[in-house]
Amino acid sequence: MTQQNPSPAAVEANPFFETWTAAFEVPPFARIAPEHFMPAFERAFADNDAEIAAVTAQAEAPTFGNTIEALERSGKLLDRVSGVFFNLASADTNDALLAIEREIGPKLAAHSNRILQNDALFQRIDTLYRARDTAGLTAEQRRVLDRYHKMYRRAGAGLDVATKARLAEIAQRLATVGTSFSQNVLADEQDYTLTLDTEEDLAGLPDFVRAAAQAAANERGKVGKDSPGKHVITLSRSSVEPFLQFSARRDLREKAFRAWIARGDNGGATDNKAAIAETVALRAERAKLLGYETYAHYRLDDAMAKTPDAVRDLLDRVWTPARAGALADRDAMQELVRQEGGNFTIAPWDWRYYAEKLRKVRCDIDEATVKPYFQLHHIIDAAFYTAYKLFGLSFERRKDVATWHPDVMVWEVTGPDGRHLGLFFGDYFARQSKRSGAWMTTLRDQQKLTGDVRPLVINIMNFNKAAEGSPTLLSFDDARTLFHEFGHGLHGLLSDVTYPMVAGTSVLTDWVELPSQLYEHWLEQPDILRRFAIHARTGRPIPDDLLKRLLDARNFNRGFTTVEFVASALFDLDAHLLKDTEGFDVGAFEEAELAKMNMPPEIVMRHRPTHFAHVFSGGGYASAYYSYMWSEVLDADAFAAFQETGDIFDPATAKKLHDHVYSAGGRSDPEALYLEFRGRLPTADALLKQRGFAPATT
Repeated sequence: MTQQNPSPAAVEANPFFETWTAAFEVPPFARIAPEHFMPAFERAFADNDAEIAAVTAQAEAPTFGNTIEALERSGKLLDRVSGVFFNLASADTNDALLAIEREIGPKLAAHSNRILQNDALFQRIDTLYRARDTAGLTAEQRRVLDRYHKMYRRAGAGLDVATKARLAEIAQRLATVGTSFSQNVLADEQDYTLTLDTEEDLAGLPDFVRAAAQAAANERGKVGKDSPGKHVITLSRSSVEPFLQFSARRDLREKAFRAWIARGDNGGATDNKAAIAETVALRAERAKLLGYETYAHYRLDDAMAKTPDAVRDLLDRVWTPARAGALADRDAMQELVRQEGGNFTIAPWDWRYYAEKLRKVRCDIDEATVKPYFQLHHIIDAAFYTAYKLFGLSFERRKDVATWHPDVMVWEVTGPDGRHLGLFFGDYFARQSKRSGAWMTTLRDQQKLTGDVRPLVINIMNFNKAAEGSPTLLSFDDARTLFHEFGHGLHGLLSDVTYPMVAGTSVLTDWVELPSQLYEHWLEQPDILRRFAIHARTGRPIPDDLLKRLLDARNFNRGFTTVEFVASALFDLDAHLLKDTEGFDVGAFEEAELAKMNMPPEIVMRHRPTHFAHVFSGGGYASAYYSYMWSEVLDADAFAAFQETGDIFDPATAKKLHDHVYSAGGRSDPEALYLEFRGRLPTADALLKQRGFAPATT
């Protein structure tokens, strides 16, 4: 698909060039077509270039207002177009959007480089930065200036022409390779199905897994008049994990598991191994050009952790007790195999199946009993109720707001004083046009520089949609994911800053997961579960004895989940600590890494390299996948602040949490924000205790 020469009519009727007059200035999704995007991007690039030229052409000496605030006001059309495009490209994509995504990635990188490597612009920023102590800036302005200066320095501003040119080439190439990586994973996910033809194929699957598999067959067009009972397992985590958990067919579990972990590793056009090798090499070269020892040193220099050694220290401290716990569980599951008369050794595709059996033995609880209590609409209400109790927020369903898909729900969010805070969009169901996983994003961020601009915040999930007339049921882990992403959503909705640079989730990577992971804690509170865990058939709340068993089982299988996470984080760190990347073979490197950490053979990394989108489809979590665990150190300690008061909704603690975490964005250094909230910094002991591991002795 080419968009180089759009027709005059397409440009003339382009919705991106209009003032959006719908409620809350929401994009007119029904009128936006793929052919509108490239003309809109091209005009946005030109407008932004003109804005930058106007800043650098000023004869007046640089001031915060005529330079930094001018930059903060620039690029509005580009923000508008990008927000809509990348949401559609990930949540409701098609061949036309995928083609545009491949084309626009390097163009966006080139445009960004033109700005970040503009010498005249950097000189103005640098002049302001050198005078920052005497310029009379507010604390937020000082932070914004610091972020601008560091961003330009890290992009190569001030370096010689040849170096900047090479850095620009690297950025554009990484954008191209990252887009290909994510599209390859999506293609492998879309292409694979495991069809269950007979009752024998369905052995062990409870009704809710069967219903989801039948719905997947319907969506994939696998059901016709001659095959009304077809069931399909896809490579969406919400489809394949329950199958692995319940299927009594070991041969089919192996098939599904092998396909799941082989995404991006199947040879041919969608194989990602070459993309990973090129990405690692380009990142190492970028770091060297910027004066850093390795890419990990470059990446972590702009993080709370600061150094690779600090990251490794945390991961190593958790690895040993987690591995010991996983091995103990493995031995217990192997005993279950023996008791059943099996003569095989536990393999990775067996772990979830026998873990479910072991959970029933140890905790007297199983997924089929628990799941009917976790209805999607009730868990959404639970997340909203928690936000009301903590921050006084109210959520009103709006059916008059445009969305990109009929399944998307919208709520208007208001504060305790009734003031409009923003819109919250929930896109909860898996579909072929959506990338797998769960995430939060925005169509518009909060800021006050150009008026009281309120955010449009989105949560994306991939839950299996129930049949018409039936409630969608979640696992406890699914419910936790919903609370996690809603925590990110609150970070965007409650943002209360002046400048876009530091709004909402525009914070350091190992701080951004604190609001989301902290919010998960409220789902696990008995008061919340008694109110919202309502049985789908009987309408009764979860019984106290089942509630107790559910909460007692929170740390069941934690060794496994911790090992699969830490292994991925260590791989990410070590791949980006390489100085010599010539001839990099990701398969051999993965094998060597797993051997070095003595990875149990029954466990696979949570994200094998060839589908590790956090790290290789973009730079967001490269050398920073550890961030989830770094933030868990913070969230375990932060929730303890409420527990210490005896009230999980303690108003004084909630106000500090609001003021110094959820509404603060990136207006201050994260350590300073946490100290204002808690009065001290935490240690990893709270994390170890939270995961059921005894704190390490020193």
